Amino acid sequence: MAAPIRIANCSGFYGDRLSAAREMVEDGPIDVLTGDWLAELTMLILARRRAKAPGHGYAGTFLPQMEQVLGTCLDRGIRVVTNAGGLDPDHLADDLATLADRLGLAPRIAYVSGDDLVDRLDALAAAGTPVRDAHDGTPLARAGILTANAYLGAFGIVEALARGADVVVTGRVTDAALTCGPAAWHHGWAPDDYDALAGAVVAGHILECGAQATGGNYSFFGEVPGLEHVGFPWAEVAEDGSSVIGKHDGTGGEVSVGTVTSQLLYEIDSPRYLGPDVVARFDTVELRQMGRDRVQVTGVRGEAPPATLKVACTELGGYRQDLEVALTGLDVEAKATLVESAFWHASPYGPREFDRVTTHLARTEKADPQTNEEAVALWRITLRDADEAKVGRALADAAIGLALATIPGFFFPGRAPGAAEPVGIYRPALVSADLVPQIVTVLGGERTVVAPRALVAPAAAPAPEDAPAGPVADEPCVRVPLGRVVGARSGDKGGDANLGVFARSPEAWAWLDGFLTVERLARLLPEVARHRVARYRLANLRALNFVIEGLLEEGVSSSSRQDRQAKGLSEWLRSRVVDVPARLLA
Repeated sequence: MAAPIRIANCSGFYGDRLSAAREMVEDGPIDVLTGDWLAELTMLILARRRAKAPGHGYAGTFLPQMEQVLGTCLDRGIRVVTNAGGLDPDHLADDLATLADRLGLAPRIAYVSGDDLVDRLDALAAAGTPVRDAHDGTPLARAGILTANAYLGAFGIVEALARGADVVVTGRVTDAALTCGPAAWHHGWAPDDYDALAGAVVAGHILECGAQATGGNYSFFGEVPGLEHVGFPWAEVAEDGSSVIGKHDGTGGEVSVGTVTSQLLYEIDSPRYLGPDVVARFDTVELRQMGRDRVQVTGVRGEAPPATLKVACTELGGYRQDLEVALTGLDVEAKATLVESAFWHASPYGPREFDRVTTHLARTEKADPQTNEEAVALWRITLRDADEAKVGRALADAAIGLALATIPGFFFPGRAPGAAEPVGIYRPALVSADLVPQIVTVLGGERTVVAPRALVAPAAAPAPEDAPAGPVADEPCVRVPLGRVVGARSGDKGGDANLGVFARSPEAWAWLDGFLTVERLARLLPEVARHRVARYRLANLRALNFVIEGLLEEGVSSSSRQDRQAKGLSEWLRSRVVDVPARLLA
């Protein structure tokens, strides 16, 4: 039996802490260093970067990190696996080789490609096997699409490591594949070792957002030491797919059942977590605290993956202008009415001449305010149009021209409005998995095609559970914020938002399960009420997951909400005051 393989994370997004790679390599033993740089928004950012600098559609921060650690990784036999290749994994591999040569190093570098389908869209449609919109099944054509990348699985990474690669650079693989690939290579798993693969996928999902597994963005952050400089996580993945999640000793943060549960609930929908290699059953995950900063993950069951791969498509959805005016003190609604009326009088276009107009009055002011900030409400308008000029400088000047001519106390709470901002739209799509091989290229060496997997009929997806397990008991209660007894984590799933809520004791879970229905969620969060909501139970994690369809409009940068990626949705819910059984507050 092979020993467990310790796989570390050093990046949860494009822009994460640059020193994390060095810290993970130098502060404790690891076998593999991974990092996740890609998100839906990132692909749009990289497309814009590549348009300005061809060949540079990759996460540039990866190279300075490698400059810090590549020599040490080679000395210690630490493999590096990253999706920082983005839209140009081949160019990143070449630039990494140039960097290594400058450092006097000679790593074996491989890159995995095949995920980029943007130039195949029309050919696939002509062949009768189109990439289809995941919501309505519409075949997608090349026109208007900026990026179209299939989510590849673990076995391209497995092949690259088997070819002796010291560094594996990929394009758009699933976040979990960065962990699952090295684990499958180390343990020699076959494509139908579904339980083992599922266990590694769960470990990968825990690692993928970096410090979110070690106390970052955790509801009960006040209990976590050292968050000023939190350590990043690692997973020791065993031959059966079980794992132990930890972090290097002496680093900030913590690894607990709570922090791991919170991360497991991030950006998921159904308990059947679909992937290109396996369907991981999140309703079978078992967590156990093994000691300080060590959590064991066991029991994960896997099923055959779906016959399709998810394809992340982005397109330019026109341009937007966001204007925000502070309304201070008395007569807030009258001031908002005047500002809006005056704005349209000054605007070179009427409200019906834009593709979309959204206005919002945020009543953030307090009665009898003790500070200037407590006296301020906000009027906000978002205007979108395909014509950049229409929502550009002239519109900003119209707003600025109101400053001395409308309401008393007029000011812009941030920077004054300026140029239009491009709107990125995310469109999830599907393509038959047998049409997308993975291509593994070793620099200066061979090129291997990893054949698409055989298609197997997947199990049926569970229906959302709108009803709670049982009624809430009539007992003495205290009105307190919901977050005094439960934690939560939220995020974006394209245009949808997910909201996971978890309890930390069996008693609190029994109450939460009966209390937090879809109907009650809509009452607590009125913005949710006009959207379709799916509710899923994860009793093994003492958790509920809600998926709110369309809350973020078309996703990426299109949302007119202040919180465009629903990161704060969970903490808003926790702040709502409800009747909580007194016994749970003891």
